[in-house]
Amino acid sequence: MLFDDPYWLRASDWLARGAAQPDMAIIGVPTSVGSISPSEAWRTPGRLREVIAGFSPYDGETGTDLTLLSVADLGDWPVTDARLDEMVDIVAGRTAELTRGSRYAFVGGDNAITRPVVAGLAGSRLADVGVLTFDAHHDVRVLDTGPRNGTPIRGLIADGLPADQVRQIGIHSFANSAPYRRWCDEQGIGIATMADVEAEGIDHVVSRALGELAAGCEWIHVDFDIDVLDRAFAPGCPGARPGGMTPRQLVAAARLCGRHPKVRSADFVEVDPVADRDDVTVMALAGTLLAFLSGAAQLKESER
Repeated sequence: MLFDDPYWLRASDWLARGAAQPDMAIIGVPTSVGSISPSEAWRTPGRLREVIAGFSPYDGETGTDLTLLSVADLGDWPVTDARLDEMVDIVAGRTAELTRGSRYAFVGGDNAITRPVVAGLAGSRLADVGVLTFDAHHDVRVLDTGPRNGTPIRGLIADGLPADQVRQIGIHSFANSAPYRRWCDEQGIGIATMADVEAEGIDHVVSRALGELAAGCEWIHVDFDIDVLDRAFAPGCPGARPGGMTPRQLVAAARLCGRHPKVRSADFVEVDPVADRDDVTVMALAGTLLAFLSGAAQLKESER
């Protein structure tokens, strides 16, 4: 049982307050029907809500009080038992109905949600969108077996997203194939590998990518695939490998993204809480989400 302290607000209680007109809305998308590898990532939104009770909505490293940001947890969309085609239609349809004034954080689930989320928000205007991914993988597999978690970037480009409006950060060695990397290069996707992150620093790499996208796009969606983390920090990510990011690097990246005025939405995906150990990966997800919200709170404060 958690100890109640009136001077120590729990992030779970803050998120549960449910602002009527939120600056940021959180939506669970509990599906893993599109996973290439066996996964129970559909369980993650529920587990995250439990684990985040151990976190505070105060970013002590930046002095940011997240309660400056009005938030609402809008619950989970009914996709857990849906077939792949049904899930895509439900997510795209519900996303298209969202209020255009708010910002959104979508908690998956697997990476198959990214394509319908972006397509739903964009409507017929995918050419206005920039997509920034934090991922070990390019996610440009062929679409022969449907819109799975290895295909969202190729799928969005097929839908009309300009490929040169995609930036990918954290690409690992031995996590992709040579043909898919060639395809990315041919299409004009901007890629920063883990070697680039280490050589240039996460702040520089992320700021450059956001600046490039903002220069040519109306708004930006960020895809936080938690398997960008080193396997040591993400045992609950089937696709995580040694040599990835640290949680501190990903948290720093999330703050920068949340703080950017053109970042309208983000998804947080690819965690399987059943495969996790001691909630290590779910806690990394929670920290990344809260850092994104911290950046959003900083942006709101700067605009006052």
